[in-house]
Amino acid sequence: MGLPEYRKMKILNIRTAKIMASILIVFTLLSTRVNAQKMGVIRGYVRDKNTQEMAVGAVIIVEGINIRTSTDIDGNYKLSVPVGAYILKATYLGYNTLIKENVIVSSGNAQVVNFEMEPADSNLKEINITYDRGKMAKATDMVTPLSVQELTTEEIKSNPGGNYDVSKVVQTLPGVGSSSGGNSGPRNDIIIRGGAPNENVYYVDGIEIPVLNHFQTQGSSGGSTGILNVSFIDDVKLSSSAFDARYDNALASTFIISEREGNPDKLSGNFRISGTELAAMLEGPIDKKTTFMVSARRSYLQFLFEALDLPIRPNFWDFQYKVTHRFDEKTTFTAIGIGAIDNFNFANTRNSTPTDVYITGSLPYINQWNYTVGFALKRLINDGYMNFTLSRNMFNNALDKYENAEQVDSLRTFRLRSQEIENKFRWDINKYIGGWKISGGVMGEYVKYNANLYSQVTNPILDSIGNTIIPATKINFNSAIDFFKYGAFGSVAKNIFNDRLLVSFGIRTDMNSFLKTGNNPLNTLSPRLSFAYHLNSKWDLTASAGTYYKIPTYTTLGYRDSNNVLVNKDMKYIKSTHYVVGTQYLPDPSLRFTLEGFYKQYDNYPVSAATGVSLANQGGDISSIGSERILSIGKGQCYGFEFFVQQKLVKNLFYVFSYTYVRSQFSGIGSKFIPSSWDNQNLISTTLGYKFSGNWQLGLKYRYAGSAPYTPYDMTSSRQNYLLLGTGILDYSKLNSLRLSPFSELDLRIDKKYNFKKTDLDLFIDVQNLLLTPQESDPTYTFERNASNTGFVTTDGKPLKMDGSNAVPVILTNNSKTVTPTIGIIFEF
Repeated sequence: MGLPEYRKMKILNIRTAKIMASILIVFTLLSTRVNAQKMGVIRGYVRDKNTQEMAVGAVIIVEGINIRTSTDIDGNYKLSVPVGAYILKATYLGYNTLIKENVIVSSGNAQVVNFEMEPADSNLKEINITYDRGKMAKATDMVTPLSVQELTTEEIKSNPGGNYDVSKVVQTLPGVGSSSGGNSGPRNDIIIRGGAPNENVYYVDGIEIPVLNHFQTQGSSGGSTGILNVSFIDDVKLSSSAFDARYDNALASTFIISEREGNPDKLSGNFRISGTELAAMLEGPIDKKTTFMVSARRSYLQFLFEALDLPIRPNFWDFQYKVTHRFDEKTTFTAIGIGAIDNFNFANTRNSTPTDVYITGSLPYINQWNYTVGFALKRLINDGYMNFTLSRNMFNNALDKYENAEQVDSLRTFRLRSQEIENKFRWDINKYIGGWKISGGVMGEYVKYNANLYSQVTNPILDSIGNTIIPATKINFNSAIDFFKYGAFGSVAKNIFNDRLLVSFGIRTDMNSFLKTGNNPLNTLSPRLSFAYHLNSKWDLTASAGTYYKIPTYTTLGYRDSNNVLVNKDMKYIKSTHYVVGTQYLPDPSLRFTLEGFYKQYDNYPVSAATGVSLANQGGDISSIGSERILSIGKGQCYGFEFFVQQKLVKNLFYVFSYTYVRSQFSGIGSKFIPSSWDNQNLISTTLGYKFSGNWQLGLKYRYAGSAPYTPYDMTSSRQNYLLLGTGILDYSKLNSLRLSPFSELDLRIDKKYNFKKTDLDLFIDVQNLLLTPQESDPTYTFERNASNTGFVTTDGKPLKMDGSNAVPVILTNNSKTVTPTIGIIFEF
């Protein structure tokens, strides 16, 4: 870190310390004025997990206090309890008892707690199971009995360093890594068991959400920060294998996000203000059968970076809504919408540094917007239910890059105008008959992709008198494609041997009208088989094997060569075959241990014809990937094991610990396996929380990721093209031959909640990288600047030549020690 950056961080840390001290004083003063004994509301529903039918007369018990109630004729319940943290238990005749921990009740918004219960062995008496089988079923189910983790909305909100961002919070789960542990700095590129970021799929209330982050990398799924409003979320389930056959295009994981419904009793909501953003959410009834939720968020990061004298100016908005209408007790209609607007620009700094110059020259200007709107109809039928969904999503991406970041057309080096549009229909039927869970369905999709791309990849190479030896390399095409995608699935699951052994089988096929072999259903036939054996009241054994397929990205399919030919129509679906074995140990109802080993084999992985490198290494930066000739010849393998411990809230303490050993290796042109960019090998995450009296809560989170591989620069090509590209060119003959230092970070969060008569106030301090641990990212190639930072140093004292032959190359190490404090207020009513 240079002297200007050090002074900026020193000033920031001093200011932060003063602000934090002031906030703590305010905490103390308010504590003397607020009566802690206030009342809050818990509400929700109880229903059968397999048939979705509401449970009438189920009993909800608040443990520790003598309060209980029963569900009404619609399966709903409502409780009024003193504010605080509780454990809720649901019991129902013929069903396993289900427990929900760490239910935080305040005097503001009602706390929503829903129960989905599974039938017990006997249909004639209530079963209370001491090993808490219901809790195991809360994350897993009959279709996916392993490799599943769950996060509740409370766990997302209170996660230190999570900043109310689902993509950041899931990084505490086993098998989950991110680019913040390696190459690209603090981004939301989710790496599951060594797979690339674009191998994950995301669903919200059954509707696929292709864009989940601001400043999305087109052709991947990462970005800088999440779009979803946590106040909408009921829970998030992450499956890292044994995927439900209803979900297409998943190679590494499925994120299944369930949203709650709006408050049916009154108008309520919340406001959140922090050092980087302002968010507002409103919910309530429209009529007796209809509720709504709506939110908006505005960042003001551009003002923060201006105050810190940094050259970047990121700025974003996001919006979300949900409307739920019940036609009758069997039919529910839901409409959801999610959208975002992102802008990324540059500005001159007061005290420019070589790092500032590099940033403005190497990154593009970004203007993006996206939306997803969807409609879902759920209809209960005898022994089951049907789902109908219609949705449309669009991603508009505009990227511009210039020499020296000067927005002049003659200096343009990159221009992209692109749109991805999908119109989708899905239908599925789900039945539960005689202990058999049977599901099936179809999907259809109409896709449009448009791209106008100009990219000057290299400068011309000239001789000593200025004659061109090798012309400049440029990509310039205008493409518009449209096609159909369609698929079908079926699955069946059954508990046998007195419910000791669960067997689940699913099969799926996907087709499309674009690829040359896309209409052959046998090419993507993907069976999957899972087992879960219940040894005794504390131990379970699990295993699964399955094959999964994903269509290549639209950026790849829409690429045209210099002859205007769509040259990638001969590509194949990417194939991944998973093998997993594991065990679960439940010593008591609140403590869980899991251990899983996994092996994933990849075929038909996309490989760049120009560089010979697998695209499994790309997707962790701000760009668009895939617009080139691609070959479906790559292979890959990811293998390792995960260990996970989870202690639910007991006596004010809860904690989570996970360790993952993972190897991620892919081949390009040739059969040699090379460590991918995500080959961190060792991942450790632990989160601890403690609830003190007086509504104080402390949270700590520690993350460690082993050394991430990176590729050195081709010094000759980098020198020749630096002025054009603003960055160096990698030497792919030495792909991922070097490694960064390990990543580690300790985050702290302190919450103090104040409950008033019908509102509450939460003041929080969140500090990322509390210990100022150095965090290394890829080094950067540049030319040495003069002492005043107004130009380049040259070897001959003359002006810098376009081919860089008289420049002085410099490799800048990126090993920052930055603490990121956030102070915020949440007001609920």
